[in-house]
Amino acid sequence: MPTTDADLTVAVPAPGAPATTAAPAAAAPARRRAPQRVEKVSGQPAFVLHSYPYKETSLIVDMFTRDFGRVGLVAKGAKRPLSKLRGVLQTFQPLQAAWSGKSELRTLIDAEWVGGMLPLEKTALLCGFYLNELLVKLIARDDPHPALFDHYVSTLNQLAHNEPAPVVLRKFERALLKETGVAADLARCTSTRAAVEPQGEYVVDPERGARPARTGESWPVVSGRTLLDMEREDYSDPLTQAQSKLLLRFLLAHQLGGATLNTRQILIDLMQL
Repeated sequence: MPTTDADLTVAVPAPGAPATTAAPAAAAPARRRAPQRVEKVSGQPAFVLHSYPYKETSLIVDMFTRDFGRVGLVAKGAKRPLSKLRGVLQTFQPLQAAWSGKSELRTLIDAEWVGGMLPLEKTALLCGFYLNELLVKLIARDDPHPALFDHYVSTLNQLAHNEPAPVVLRKFERALLKETGVAADLARCTSTRAAVEPQGEYVVDPERGARPARTGESWPVVSGRTLLDMEREDYSDPLTQAQSKLLLRFLLAHQLGGATLNTRQILIDLMQL
């Protein structure tokens, strides 16, 4: 990603269906229903992931919210000098947001700064943009992820308090992949259902999970100890840090389907994350 501010600033829910009384002749495959969008929401914890100009005075804002996931909002008049929203819609600032509408792009009614978090600075700020880019590219709109939202808040706090960035990012990448259904359990071999052995060597199939490594693997080969450490969120071992970085990069690349992560390349250039 280019290093301009514009490029780096990368800024529901559950209906039931009536049951039928007659038993079908054959079971129909389960189908995920499209999320039903709520007409009006208020007081929703949210963060701006990305925003860009819309018409002359407005913005389109991508927000990550706790109970409604990633939502697209039109902030009408937000670019006007006297707009209440002008100084509020900043990345990495905790907000209480309100919006209305049922279309894919709803109308932002209000956003208030909540406070309570330290600002991100220097490398931590770039790490924050990396988190936002991951969420924009890997999380579908209107798909709630409350646990991931809480992990995002925790990650921002850790970065702001100068926790080791490589470890903080690995934990978030892992949480994001688990939320999207990739390699949910690294402690068990999917081909045999046996527990992963610390001294063994494994690869992780993005669609199926861990399996023993074979000769001439093209995928990253990692030790069983690394997989178990990742499952425990223990990155104290230097080998675990090195192998988990390569493994998570591989799994994220698969999920991205060829899309590039510009902020990751900048981070690699700066500090070899």
